[in-house]
Amino acid sequence: MDRMEELFIKYNFKNGAVTFGQQLINTPFINLQDGRMRPTLVAGLYGHWQPASALKAEGGVLTGISPRSTVRWFKIGESVGLLPQGRSVDGSASNYAGHTESRAVGLVGVHYAPHPQVKVHVWNTYADNLFNVALVQADIEGPRGFVGGLQVIRQDVLGHGGNADPSRNYAVPGSKSWVFGARVGQKIHGSSWMANYTRITAHGRYLMPREWGRDPFFTFMPRERNEGLGDVHAATWAFKQNLPRQRLTMSLTLGYFHLPDVKNAAINKYALPSYGQANFDVRYRFVGLLQGLEGQLLLVGKLNVGETYDNPAFMFNKTDMWLTNVVLNYHF
Repeated sequence: MDRMEELFIKYNFKNGAVTFGQQLINTPFINLQDGRMRPTLVAGLYGHWQPASALKAEGGVLTGISPRSTVRWFKIGESVGLLPQGRSVDGSASNYAGHTESRAVGLVGVHYAPHPQVKVHVWNTYADNLFNVALVQADIEGPRGFVGGLQVIRQDVLGHGGNADPSRNYAVPGSKSWVFGARVGQKIHGSSWMANYTRITAHGRYLMPREWGRDPFFTFMPRERNEGLGDVHAATWAFKQNLPRQRLTMSLTLGYFHLPDVKNAAINKYALPSYGQANFDVRYRFVGLLQGLEGQLLLVGKLNVGETYDNPAFMFNKTDMWLTNVVLNYHF
């Protein structure tokens, strides 16, 4: 199985460039996703411009997406619903796959560094007939390796939410959601630790097609997402150690995710109970004839801490489980 991946025309000019065609981009809401040699690609026009060392702007218009682990290109509307669809707000099975009407996605991002140790990022993503989502994030570095960050996300559903038929729409017209995040940590002598927190308010579901990328939340952990949820409290603690001589990188992440009741379909799209999660990740970089090859061992444990009403459907392949991934990636 294969697909035509990067195929584009690129024009370079002073302090910037514009690319038209099939390409890779990495934005908060549409991105490569983690841990794949064949990541998510997009088709369209995308460019960047840096008029000053402290200021950079980027953005474009996308008309096609080839999600991670697929071998086809899809129009924007077609790409929504390739993965499991979960439930509608009334508890019935969602039915937006193949029925979502969206022609394009517009993105713009501005990055400004008012001080060498302060960076501000502002993003806006407009998905035709689906939603508009805006993000403001500030990252701070301090003495002795201190790091911190603040994040605010606002999402508003646009038009018909994908389809004028309520039984086939992706999102409820007129609904909205808010997300707030914070982090503190330290990076020093090849190691780092981070304490992170995310709050998704109870105004409504935070929605983002999983086919397009991973969550931008500070509390994101591989092998789980908080998309499709409202009224969430999430906290994680992460430790990472680089061992250059041994060509090893090790990390441990612990998380607690307090979610709404599994029967509350209005703000729990995938009927996921509250859970605790632990990730242990080890990566080894090969040298010599195998230069570029990276081996990875990812161990994930998920413990149920929510009410499941003795219904296996609320637990099976969701919580009280272990996942082991052994991955080989080649970096060109």
